[in-house]
Amino acid sequence: MFATLEIELNGPVATIWMNRPDLHNAFDESLIAELTAACIALDEDADVRVVILAGRGKSFSAGADLNWMKRAAHNGIDDNLNDARALARMLRTLAEMKKPTVARVHGAALGGGMGLAAACDIAVASTRAVFATSEVRFGIIPAAISPYVLRAIGARQATRYFQSAERIAADRARDIGLVHEAVEPEALDARVQEVVSALLQGGPLAQAAAKDLIRAVGGQPVNETLVEETAHRIAHLRATPEAREGISAFLEKRSPAWIGE
Repeated sequence: MFATLEIELNGPVATIWMNRPDLHNAFDESLIAELTAACIALDEDADVRVVILAGRGKSFSAGADLNWMKRAAHNGIDDNLNDARALARMLRTLAEMKKPTVARVHGAALGGGMGLAAACDIAVASTRAVFATSEVRFGIIPAAISPYVLRAIGARQATRYFQSAERIAADRARDIGLVHEAVEPEALDARVQEVVSALLQGGPLAQAAAKDLIRAVGGQPVNETLVEETAHRIAHLRATPEAREGISAFLEKRSPAWIGE
């Protein structure tokens, strides 16, 4: 049971609903701790194949709770460092889940909320969604979210938005790589479900290995070391029961066991 989240289970799909609608799902130490715990628990649940992150109310997440930030401003460096570490740990836990993750962004995703969307594997946004790295307007920087936002939009775009804090419309967010798709509000849930359905076709071990492959290969020079590593990765995966089942299912023109009935 969580105070700031709702977990909705629908077969192999789990939806984490951030549930502080009156505060636009802004996060404080409680939501950070609960979201970390939820991600760990769902990642360890063999019955869960895909995790959706969503927000109740008008916003996806408005980022950090201003009251929490106000308290932090009066704390010493050690307390601030512990808070920052907890936030960074939560984002990393979300980003490094073995399961595919999908951000369902229907409204404002500001500051840390934009970081949550970027930390998910796939982001689908409503055309009414709006994004911003608004931290500089509060005299701070988007430090914890920066690895995930840079991974999504690149250093050039981040150099602009980290400094300007401009609002980014959904279509612009799609164009710069922050979200994969921007659809009309009434089509958002259907499009998310289409993406989830596609994800459920893949082998779960292969998907986890694919995520790890991207982390290992991204930004690396193509040399003998990298080529050898990629060869080892595919060779080891081919020998797994999941790969044998996937290939057999394809040749036998049937669904693999991980799809179920």
